[in-house]
Amino acid sequence: MQILKQLIALPVIALLCTQGYSQKNNAAEKTSFQASAPWNAAYDVRSDIAMVYGMDSTFTDRVKSYRDRGYNVQFMTGIAWGNYQDYFEGRFDGKTHFEDGQVERNGREIGHGKGIPYIVPTDGYIAYFKTLIKKVIDAGVTSIYLEEPEFWARGGYSESFKKEWQKMYGFAWMPQHESPEATYLSSKLKYQLYFHALKEVFQYAKTYSESKGLKVKCYVPTHSLLNYSSWQIVSPEASLAALPGMDGYIAQVWTGTSREPVYYNGIKKERVFENAFLEYGSMLSMTAPTGRKIYFLTDPIEDYPRTWDDYKQNYQATYTAELMYPSVDNFEVMPWPNRIYQGKFKLANSTEKQPISPAYATQMQVMVNALNEMPASANTINGSKGIGVLVGNSMMFQRFPVHNNYDDPQLSNFYGMVMPLLKRGIPVETVHMENLGFAGTLKNIKVLVMSYANMKPQAAIVNEQLAQWVKNGGRLIYYGTDTDPFQTVKEWWNTNGKNYTTPSAHLFEQLHISPTGKESYTYGKGVVTIVKQDPKELVLTAGGDENFMRIIKTNYESATSKGSLQTNNYFYLERGPYDIASVMEESVSTEPLHIQGPVIDMFDPALPVLKEKIVPPGQQSLLYDLKRVKEKNIAQVLCAASRVYDEKRNGNEYSFITKSPSNTNNVMRILLQGKPTSVITKDKDGKKIDNKSEWDEDSRTILLQFINSADGIEVEIR
Repeated sequence: MQILKQLIALPVIALLCTQGYSQKNNAAEKTSFQASAPWNAAYDVRSDIAMVYGMDSTFTDRVKSYRDRGYNVQFMTGIAWGNYQDYFEGRFDGKTHFEDGQVERNGREIGHGKGIPYIVPTDGYIAYFKTLIKKVIDAGVTSIYLEEPEFWARGGYSESFKKEWQKMYGFAWMPQHESPEATYLSSKLKYQLYFHALKEVFQYAKTYSESKGLKVKCYVPTHSLLNYSSWQIVSPEASLAALPGMDGYIAQVWTGTSREPVYYNGIKKERVFENAFLEYGSMLSMTAPTGRKIYFLTDPIEDYPRTWDDYKQNYQATYTAELMYPSVDNFEVMPWPNRIYQGKFKLANSTEKQPISPAYATQMQVMVNALNEMPASANTINGSKGIGVLVGNSMMFQRFPVHNNYDDPQLSNFYGMVMPLLKRGIPVETVHMENLGFAGTLKNIKVLVMSYANMKPQAAIVNEQLAQWVKNGGRLIYYGTDTDPFQTVKEWWNTNGKNYTTPSAHLFEQLHISPTGKESYTYGKGVVTIVKQDPKELVLTAGGDENFMRIIKTNYESATSKGSLQTNNYFYLERGPYDIASVMEESVSTEPLHIQGPVIDMFDPALPVLKEKIVPPGQQSLLYDLKRVKEKNIAQVLCAASRVYDEKRNGNEYSFITKSPSNTNNVMRILLQGKPTSVITKDKDGKKIDNKSEWDEDSRTILLQFINSADGIEVEIR
């Protein structure tokens, strides 16, 4: 019997490592995926939510195809781009709207694909978009996701944008390449346009749905502030968190965003785990103080063609990073499952494209199904906590174009403040200045690092809030020469009666200090340290972070009663029965991390039980710790490449139905009270199918293998 036969190209999906797999009803909202294609057994990933993507003539049929399979069906589409040709070509209101595309300086339209421009969200476009939302609500969908409100920094030259400029500022459009002032104003307008668009559309969705007796929820799937800043895109980001009608976010973090190269120790290269850790942290800090819901996304592949080997390595890195935040237990397990299961990509050292391997498909299904059961946890990641770095939406305003030859390569004015900490095993947090008014934002921060080299406060209250925090006992470290060209743009600190040369001058006044060249100053119960160095220098040169770490250590050990600042080369978290670990390269040690068993290795598609797991530098691990199994005397599936439903226990018999994409290889590790006398597997028609089982006496588990079916396989163990 061929239990591990070669499968068609299908990967990712289901996992269950849990303490009791129970069937989710179609109101559950813990996990989701987005799909533009209709339901298909080949990629039936068995999350709670199917987000049907895009509005077209097939929408109703696609919704029905997922509802018929028990999914909680929701709707997603792009707010800044999409197949909206009826609007552009005049079929919506009898007028063409080609002028609403985003345009570069050379007159080239910025597109998301052929015939799909990125959009300047004018009033006409917003009116059109509301008609799409009406159709969605009329179809009975009550959760709407408007993804990626993106305005490219290099855009801003279209006729529609020039008109919007006149409306907002009351004077004629200024080409953004001509001055820092024009760049800053252009970015602020781009930011405001999509804030306004989402506000209008969400308000319409709420009002119209209520008129039909429904209550619609509205979400924004968006890249992190760090990625948009790196990729030179402007988006509303943190300001949406307090927007009425806004219910939450999806943090769109995956290999494609996290592999953006960054500098550290003078070397520019990809550092995927570290970057993903910072991206997810940025999204969480943006939303947590507001109480908005957040889903973390990762992708087993990515948008650009790579090798399967590359996808697997970086999927493990981003997946591990998202689990390092134990307060988040909602996940978008993947976008575009048909692309993963039916796509073809190369292997390393090969020119021929081929489908996903059965082994990688099984591993991903184990990982994805783990998310269905991944608990929130009060546990915290290891390392010295309480160090934060200030960020703000205006990071996106200074990225393009470059003025006065002042460059910030790869966003190094930000990464200079975080990479030295992260590489030493310190779980640094990002703090959004837009959230400083919320009580919880700085609650657990002992030391806050900041700079106005790469961003500017958008209101005086930011500096006032920072000063109050220092006065109450906080320790603030300010890095910056304050010489970048955006220091002198016309803004609140130098207009309307204020005459500060830089925003930091206003901050220092609030702190009652006049920098004279010494390093530290006191204010109230707190301390301010000022270093006249742009933070990018900390990572652009080898060893450039030594003084920075001295300052961090001094402030941290003075601010906390928890002893000295701890450094190491790994991050580790216990979350329910799971051990989650990442060991870093370029760190304080080259030693591997040893995790004592017995544990099930969930990144190994054979689900082996190990006495010890050794994680070397540059790798991550997801383990099921058998010492932390709840209800050890109850038969239960611990880990599986499928999702379990309808569990029944009757004396010495244990049965359940399990579902996953058809024709993929299932591997399950099941806890029992004794060696089974029979293991029977049947298809939906009651016909027996082949299986292979292996008993492990030490762990009291069997390893069960068979071929999956989207219709379900019944398992009976005696």
